[in-house]
Amino acid sequence: MVKKKSDNGQSDKRFQDILNKLPDEDELFDLAELFKIFGDSTRIKILFVLLESDMAVNDIANVLKMTQSAISHQLRILKTNGLVKYTRNGKSLIYSLADGHVTTILSQGIEHISE
Repeated sequence: MVKKKSDNGQSDKRFQDILNKLPDEDELFDLAELFKIFGDSTRIKILFVLLESDMAVNDIANVLKMTQSAISHQLRILKTNGLVKYTRNGKSLIYSLADGHVTTILSQGIEHISE
């Protein structure tokens, strides 16, 4: 059996190049935290409702047949993590998706599981 000579210098450089392209630890942590938010089906349902229409808490609760308290709790988490925003309409808060990135994440997720 002939032993193949490896070139550790080239491998080390390739590995270092890969490591240099990785996001830094803070970015990786933040990304992991973002993905955790998508780990709750109630939050996903709320995001899909808001994908269709901006709504007040009571309307979201009616659509999903849940309590306003449960919806408010999940909206607070979604807002804290920058996935939803709200505008004030009199005494009501009207929630909407924060930006197009949220729509993209949802669309890519559905596309991924549909393949």
